[in-house]
Amino acid sequence: MAQKRIYRLLNPFLLWRLRHVSERVYVVWLAVLVGVLAGLAAVLLKTVIHWQQHRLAAAVTEPNRVFALSIYPVIGITLTALVTKYLLGGNLGRGIGPIIYSAARENAVVPRSKLYSQLVTAFLTVSFGGSAGTEAPISVTGAAIGSNAARVLRAGRRRRRLLTGCGAAAGVAAIFNAPIAGVLFAVEAILLELPAQYFIPLLISSATATVVSKALYAGQPFTLITNSWVLNTVPFYALLGPITALFSVYMIRTYHWFDHFVERWPGLRWQKVLAGGAALGLLIFLFPPLYGEGYTTVVQKLLDGHAQDLTDDSLFSVYGDNNVWWLLVLVFFTMMMKVVATSITVGAGGNGGMFGSSLVAGALCGFLFARLVNLTGLVALPEVHFVVLGMAGVLAGVVHAPLTAIFLIAEITGGYALFVPLMLVTSFSYLITKHFEPYSVYTRKLTLKGVDVYANRDQDLLSRLDLHRLIDTNFQPLRPGATLGELVEVFRHAHRDVFPVVGKSGLLRGIITLDMVRDTLFDGAHYTTTRVRELMQPPPALIHPADTAEHALALLERTATSALPVCDTDGLYLGFITKNVILARYRRELIEEGQA
Repeated sequence: MAQKRIYRLLNPFLLWRLRHVSERVYVVWLAVLVGVLAGLAAVLLKTVIHWQQHRLAAAVTEPNRVFALSIYPVIGITLTALVTKYLLGGNLGRGIGPIIYSAARENAVVPRSKLYSQLVTAFLTVSFGGSAGTEAPISVTGAAIGSNAARVLRAGRRRRRLLTGCGAAAGVAAIFNAPIAGVLFAVEAILLELPAQYFIPLLISSATATVVSKALYAGQPFTLITNSWVLNTVPFYALLGPITALFSVYMIRTYHWFDHFVERWPGLRWQKVLAGGAALGLLIFLFPPLYGEGYTTVVQKLLDGHAQDLTDDSLFSVYGDNNVWWLLVLVFFTMMMKVVATSITVGAGGNGGMFGSSLVAGALCGFLFARLVNLTGLVALPEVHFVVLGMAGVLAGVVHAPLTAIFLIAEITGGYALFVPLMLVTSFSYLITKHFEPYSVYTRKLTLKGVDVYANRDQDLLSRLDLHRLIDTNFQPLRPGATLGELVEVFRHAHRDVFPVVGKSGLLRGIITLDMVRDTLFDGAHYTTTRVRELMQPPPALIHPADTAEHALALLERTATSALPVCDTDGLYLGFITKNVILARYRRELIEEGQA
């Protein structure tokens, strides 16, 4: 009812728009609207998370700080699990994977619940110290804003897909104040394929969200100002690329191993929540830099040259600055455990993503590499350069988005002077990671479930066809007990050459084609004695309503038939799928794609 009321209120505006505003200008308006709303959502999430973190930090004294850091995440994950179960019906839909699937296979229809569910659960998880990033939740929220704005304003499927990408781009752009990176993230990680003319609305949404973010939230995740890079460090850039690639493979496989492990206990299990919270608390107790996102507690300290501060509140703090090797041990285990901490955070019931965790782990990887080389005394590497290069390399490998990694790091750190090193590291990292892991951390799970989001254009168009709408019910059913004479009468008035034989219960018993009975039709002596059940044959194949149009077309090709019956799992006859209908609908999609 509420939706119908909204449509009635918008009808005058939509009619006015059709008469006075061109389609291109209207899309720009929608891109601006989505950018403003996604930017406000990002600012809201950043503000409340930082407010809550400062509030929690002020609530404990220094001697008890390490224990508080270990307990807070348990509270956050528990609260998130409660909200998920009792307010969201147990259906949160974590991560960017569902948005990628929606954009590729479900006409970019994002549930309205994601307009608020991701913000609330991400706030509860991350503000209490959950070891995950907020990029995925805010990107999903932005995508939901774009998708639902398109639905309310009655934009078509292609416009809805575009605005879904605009929302995702705007969310990332607003978090980092990085509009170009937001656009590239939407193209490389969400939409995967996009016509060139769609870049303009994406840029407008990202730029709008960045303006909103800068106007309302002046903070920047971290900063680095650098003027140049040294030529003799190029071999070390080339070496860092493969290292970040192998580490990216480790992160992808570890994350999905934990995801598969957790899926064995679906739903809200308090044992899972408490055990996961306790495990995360123990990890944070041993390695405090794992607490929270890690941008201010890890990355900014490394960029400021205060790496020794990472040992604060840890078991390694007793050694102070006297032994650099203890610092490197802490950095190594924090780097290796970041993906474990994120996996536990999400698996136990929290909400967050691997985007931010990749940046933090990459910063630690780059610092560790540079510090070890510097300890050899052979060359003096600028460690802060390798911190940001490590961030770019790991992000490019884990998300399979090298351009996003290059421009994100360049925009948020002011490191455009490092463009050449960034290209070297991300290229090596992406190519090597792609060799070992063809799918990103977002798409690997979809691929394991049989959904190839990287399918070519033909497959993509076929995958968009709704098989239910292609079922042809205009076939004359026959009863098994019908006589040959009755069959002849049906043939005389029919325009089809294939007929389903359906029992009284609606079950498909077989099919009859003109070729099967051509010789029998002229045997008048058997018109009353021969029954349809004696003439029918099993169909060469059956199509199920849950099958894809691509699968149905493959069955038609393999059986060399023009039509195949459709039956549900109980064998009830629903109609036929014909090759002509699939190809005609495919042609319409192809024409509409070209016109769009």
